This record gives sequence, structure tokens and C-alpha cells, in this order.
Amino acid sequence: MPKNSKVTQREHSNEHVTESVADLLALEEPVDYKQSVLNVAGETGGKQKVAEEELDTEDRPAWNSKLQYILAQIGFSVGLGNIWRFPYLCQKNGGGAYLVPYLVLLIIIGIPLFFLELAVGQRIRRGSIGVWHYVCPRLGGIGFSSCIVCLFVGLYYNVIIGWSVFYFFKSFQYPLPWSECPVIRNGTVAVVEPECEKSSATTYFWYREALDISNSISESGGLNWKMTLCLLVAWSIVGMAVVKGIQSSGKVMYFSSLFPYVVLACFLVRGLLLRGAVDGILHMFTPKLDKMLDPQVWREAATQVFFALGLGFGGVIAFSSYNKQDNNCHFDAALVSFINFFTSVLATLVVFAVLGFKANIMNEKCVVENAEKILGYLNSNVLSRDLIPPHVNFSHLTTKDYSEMYSVIMTVKEKQFPALGLDPCLLEDELDKSVQGTGLAFIAFTEAMTHFPASPFWSVMFFLMLINLGLGSMIGTMAGITTPIIDTFKVPKEMFTVGCCVFAFFVGLLFVQRSGNYFVTMFDDYSATLPLTVIVILENIAVAWIYGTKKFMQELTEMLGFQPYRFYFYMWKFVSPLCMAVLTTASIIQLGVSPPGYSAWIKEEAAERYLYFPNWAMALLITLIAVATLPIPVVFILRHFHLLSDGSNTLSVSYKKGRMMKDISNLEENDETRFILSKVPSEAPSPMPTHRSYLGPGSTSPLENSNNPNGRYGSGYLLASTPESEL
Repeated sequence: MPKNSKVTQREHSNEHVTESVADLLALEEPVDYKQSVLNVAGETGGKQKVAEEELDTEDRPAWNSKLQYILAQIGFSVGLGNIWRFPYLCQKNGGGAYLVPYLVLLIIIGIPLFFLELAVGQRIRRGSIGVWHYVCPRLGGIGFSSCIVCLFVGLYYNVIIGWSVFYFFKSFQYPLPWSECPVIRNGTVAVVEPECEKSSATTYFWYREALDISNSISESGGLNWKMTLCLLVAWSIVGMAVVKGIQSSGKVMYFSSLFPYVVLACFLVRGLLLRGAVDGILHMFTPKLDKMLDPQVWREAATQVFFALGLGFGGVIAFSSYNKQDNNCHFDAALVSFINFFTSVLATLVVFAVLGFKANIMNEKCVVENAEKILGYLNSNVLSRDLIPPHVNFSHLTTKDYSEMYSVIMTVKEKQFPALGLDPCLLEDELDKSVQGTGLAFIAFTEAMTHFPASPFWSVMFFLMLINLGLGSMIGTMAGITTPIIDTFKVPKEMFTVGCCVFAFFVGLLFVQRSGNYFVTMFDDYSATLPLTVIVILENIAVAWIYGTKKFMQELTEMLGFQPYRFYFYMWKFVSPLCMAVLTTASIIQLGVSPPGYSAWIKEEAAERYLYFPNWAMALLITLIAVATLPIPVVFILRHFHLLSDGSNTLSVSYKKGRMMKDISNLEENDETRFILSKVPSEAPSPMPTHRSYLGPGSTSPLENSNNPNGRYGSGYLLASTPESEL
């Protein structure tokens, strides 16, 4: 370096440095910045790597509009769980009282962590692998674990879309095929199918006609060809929606995210006009305050918040990474969280309005059947007519009249009453019957729709809504897989996306065999919950405790143009990690106290029976959990013992199109700062402009800390390019 250069002069000067890097470089020898790359420490292929990374940053796809991005986040977060899991949890956990723990946990866990994922994705502009590798290389395995969990969820989630496709096409007939039990004809004798007669028409159609289910998970029974074709259709739809990335999926979101709200609004209006709808809604929102103190209720509320917003999957980060740096992701977090909660409440209103109608229908049916029993007992002189109140008319028997008659008979015939086999026929009993998950959508709701006028129309609308809700979530799930892999390994987007869909279809055949529904239960209830809680708590720790909450808040202030509420500082630093740790511990204890199991449909009994998973299934479940979480400790160990490079062994400065990128690391702190700025590190001002990339965890200046360089990928993640004139 020339002796009269400004860098050399500053090296031997005690003056404070006030010049920018651009000033320092201005007096050096001219460099052909369009062609040259300066490599220090022998970086191989530096020019190509830097050029590729620069081009990747500049050419990264972006959303066409803010509306498209918001719809994508809504489509991902609002899914099938809002339609069937949230209403079930409300019914099970105290009705309106359940909303209290849910809202509390949404505020202290959901929104802060959702905001965190939006912020890191938007700031670093990479998928989950790149984001967590950049924030903390030793916890870079978080991104790989997110991809694996997304794969697990996508495998079974698309099977549910396949079920919806099957019911959608079956809805184009009148009467609906699940409205009546099939009749078996043997010559001149016609007999109702025994399995259907013992259960119900909708239950029979679901378990026998749709799934053709086996008696246990150990009985494979071979492939269900109808569901295999539906799964192929489902993966074809998803593949076409995501093959071009956000260029194709963004357009799909305009329909798939908005159409469900049109259907829900129609169902709400129709439901409120049904007889008994008010009974269902009042039953739903009547709070059972004792449930609010139940720890199990809080655990389930936390899990629902966790899944509802899609935390830990990587889809939120992937979608956010296509945003502009100055996008107000704080507003996005609050808006999407509110819409998600609003959708859950709206869906609950619809579900319980319809189930209230169904409960009244079933209650009236119960009254008629038991009234016929009483008439038989009266005609056979088992019961005296004196027991019947004089105003009771069996031709127009109301539920109130039956209740009065039932009470009189039970009081007078106390000893003989159990032998009579009479049911109380209480509306509350019908409303209290908990139906969860697929049973709510494919049994309870479909049965209610058979009583609607123009029932095929409502059935088509309902299952088309389910398909679109599932499609929105699958687009986000696929983004959680493809975006980080494409960002990291630079694989061709279209080829990799199609390959993922084909691979997932063949693996998904596991779920369309006759025992496939039991594997769906295993994956849905157990394989994803624990890994996701671990992923999210480590994400929180990586940002709040390793990177530094204060530094992160400062970065957000620079990125957003305003300082986020101090509330987030305390949530990220203390409250959210503690709550997530409690949730993780509770999940582990729950697995130990209550061995995992599933509800099996026994054909001979025409009823469900709860069975525990056999040993081989438990081994498979443990393997799934281990595979999903294994990348985290593996990457940590490899990088801790320097068995895996974090891409921090070079210093490169490149010039391209008037932009400068730096990859500085493995220098002593003082030497590094002296080389670039001055001889006193503490006095060296940061040359970075207001909008700059994330600093590595633990660093205190843009050019400090050898453990957290810019360009940890080797082929590398470099600092977001900044116009040289801004420096």
C-alpha cells in the first residue's frame, strides 16, 4: 500500500476517524470494479461466488403487491385447524372461557414470535436455513429441522385435501350419498347394511365408503385406489400452484385465501336462520369458569396458538423474505394474527350454529323413538296410562312434554325404570358430544348438511372451501421446504419443486392404504408438536439471547423507521422463552403420562375404540421426532468442534455495478478494526448506512466478531449490497 495513502496515514495518526470506507478507498489505486474481485487469504473462486451472491440478492423475486403478500400469510396461517380444531377445543375446554387463555397466550407468545419470524425473514431475505445460519451458525440446524417438519406435515396434510376432493366430487348428486344407509339385496330380501344401521349413514360413508378403513394400524389392507387418485389430484394442484414460486402461488392466493371467507359468511347467514342455531351458539359461548384454571386447557391453548400462526415451519420466514426491507412487518404481524383469531371465532360460530340445528334434529328423533317405546309399554300394560299427563298428545309430542312424561315415569317406576331403556333426550347431551378433527368436518357437519334445503349446493361449497383452506396452507408449507433449499444449494427451482411433489406423493401412499388414517393421526397429533416447540424456543433464544435483544430492536428500528414497542423486548427476552419451555416440558410429560394412541374403527362393532400404538409404531414415532430434531445438535457439534465450516475463513472485497460487499472474519478484533478503520476499535464509527444487513450474534460493530462474519456460506451469504455512494 502506498505510504501516502489515507489508510497508512490513519494507521500512524491519533486522530479520530470520521471518513467513510468510500473516502478511504477513493485515494487508492483505481480498480476495475466491473471485473475485479480482491481475494485475501486465498479464497478460491471468489469472483464467481461473489458475483452469484450479488446477482441472487438483486434478482430475488418479490411480491407484486402488499395485498398479495398479506393474502399469502393469511392463506398459510388460516387453515383446516381453524375450521375443526379450534371449535372442538372451545367445546371441550369451557366454551367462552377457553377464549381467555387463548387470547392471553396469543398476545404473549403468538404475536411476538410471529413478528420475530417476519422480521428476520424480511431483514436477511433468506429462507429458514439461511436466516438461522446467519443469526447463529451453531444453531444453523434449526433451518434444516424446519424443512423436515414441513415435509412431515405436508405428507399428511395433502391427504386431507385429497379427502376433501373425494367428498367434493361426491357432492354433485341428490340426495347426497351419505344421507341414507345402503341396502343389501339378497333375492327378494332387502336388508340395511348392518355396520351402517349400528352407527349412522354419515359415519358409515366416512369409514367404509371413503376410507374403507381397517380395524387397526397393524392391518394395512392394501391401497385404497379411490383415495390414491384423490391424493394424486391434490399433489397436482399443489405442484401447479408452487412450481413458479411466488410468481405462481401469489396469484393463486387471491382466490384460495378469499373464497373461504365468502363461504363462511354464507354458512353463517344460513346457519343463523336454522332452527336451533341460537341453542348451539349459546351453548358454545356459555363460559365454564372452572376450566380456566385447568393447566391442560392452557397447554392446549398454547399449542393451538402455536399451530394457528404457523410458527417454526419456515413458511412465515420464506414469505417474508420476498418483502422489501422497509416493509412494516410489525403491522403485518398484528393484522394477520387478528384475522387468524377472527377466522377461528367466525368458524366456531358457523360450526355451532349448524351443530345446534343438528342437535335439535337428533333430539327430536330421540323423542320420537322413545315415545314409540312408551306407547308400546302402554299397549302391553307394562305402564299405566295414569302416568301420562292428560295434556300430552303423542301425535304432536314436544320435547317439553316428553321431558315431563320421562320424569314422572322415572319417579314412579324407580326400580323398574332401567329395564325400560328410555333415554332422557336432553338437548344439552347432544350439544356436549365432542367431535374433533376430521370427524367434525366429514361426519358431524356433513350430517347436518343433509338436512339443508339444496344440500348438494352447500356440500359443494363446504368442501371447495376446505380444499382452498388446505391449498393455502400447503403453499406455505412447500415454501418452507423449497425456499431455504433453493437459497442455500442453488438448485433449479422448477425441477426441485416438481421433484418434491413427486417424492411426497409416493411417500404419501402410506396414508392412503386402508390403515392410512391411523398414520395421519400419528403424524398430526405427535410427530410435529414436540419438534416444533423445540424449534420455536431455539429461534427465540438465538435472537433474544445470542444475537441480543437490544441489538435486534435497534436493527428493527433502522429497518422499520420507528422503534417497536418495549413490550416485545420483554416478551422475546423473558416471557416467551419461559412459556415455550413450560409448553415443551408439558408436552414431554404428557407423552410419558398418556401413552400415544388413536381411535380405531372396529367394523364388527360399528364403533370407535381407543387403542395404543404397538411397539413398532412407537419406534416409528420416536424415529420421526428424532429425525426432525437431529439436525440441531448435529450442526451445533460439528461447528463447535470446527468439523463443519461456517464459511468464515476469508476476507473478500468485491466491486460490482457500483456496489460493495464485504466478507470479513477470522481476524483478531483489534487487527480487523485497525485494518479497515483506525487503531482504536472503540472509537471507530460504523460505516454502514441506516439500512444494513443483520450483524452476526455477539458482534458490536458491522465489522467485528470473527465468529459471525458476513458470508457464512462460503459460496456465501454476503452483506446486502449497498451503493458505494451511500458509504
